[in-house]
Amino acid sequence: MSTPIDPRAAQLRDRLRGAVVAAALTPMTAAGEVDLDLAEAYFRRLAASGADALAVLAHTGRGPFLPPDVRAGVIARARRVGVPVIAGIGGTPPAGTRMAAEPGAEPGAEPGAEPGAELDAVAEARMAAELGADGVLVFPAPGDRVALHEEAWAAAGLPMIAFDLYTDPCPPATLREILSLPGVAGLKTALLSDAMGCQETIAVTREAGRLAITGEDRMFGPSLLWGAEAALVGIAAASVETTAAVMRTFAGDGLRGFQKASARLDRLAAATFTAPMEGYVQRMFWLAAAEGLIPESHAHDPYGPALPDGERARVLAAAAS
Repeated sequence: MSTPIDPRAAQLRDRLRGAVVAAALTPMTAAGEVDLDLAEAYFRRLAASGADALAVLAHTGRGPFLPPDVRAGVIARARRVGVPVIAGIGGTPPAGTRMAAEPGAEPGAEPGAEPGAELDAVAEARMAAELGADGVLVFPAPGDRVALHEEAWAAAGLPMIAFDLYTDPCPPATLREILSLPGVAGLKTALLSDAMGCQETIAVTREAGRLAITGEDRMFGPSLLWGAEAALVGIAAASVETTAAVMRTFAGDGLRGFQKASARLDRLAAATFTAPMEGYVQRMFWLAAAEGLIPESHAHDPYGPALPDGERARVLAAAAS
């Protein structure tokens, strides 16, 4: 049964239905330095390639690692592109990631091993609203998840996309409570390998009258068949056209076209979203650089795990297949 929804959230829900939302990278050097001019140029290239909206500072954009001034700059530059902008808020650096070396550290110094403190999601939501973002993607967090969404909504009044992430899946009862909140426009599921969980989350989201958004790079085609109505995926950080082709053919009548487009995306996802899973961000940087979206100088993920020799060649070969 659908639950009441605020008109602002309903507007974003309807605006994103059928959309490909690119979970954008944040172009940076090996030392973690962000160039906002390059970021804006990259965001524009994503939109020109077929991204209907941008999700910045999300998991792919390493939002939980970035300081407030950089976060503000990224949102402001994304807003200039002219497509809807969803800003990631809250969260903690994921397990298996590392912090960049401190500025001024000795050359060759190892990045810090411990993640930083949990970010202030409410303050980030308020900042996103002040900068003109169209909505926020609420990272999973320890503690009362329902209260987190309520507080972010009260502080900013920005429509929210809830986030069911494989690193910290949301209990079903809590999920239903979140989806009953008037400020929640939709829910992104990114459960990675939990097909049953993905199906249940999509069904519950649709029953609540919210937008079911797939973040399932490894179950992309199936998640559309299960009822997802939009996509917010990391694979669109570089391969927008590959992602959009699946959405277009699914909306059409050509089964063969859908099969072909899905198979191509699946091959690419298998090469990029694989162990170590947090390495997918660097793999997307490699693809973005190869496609001319980001210069090599700023195609680095200093927070992810080290990847083996030959990994880049394997990823690029999969993209070419």
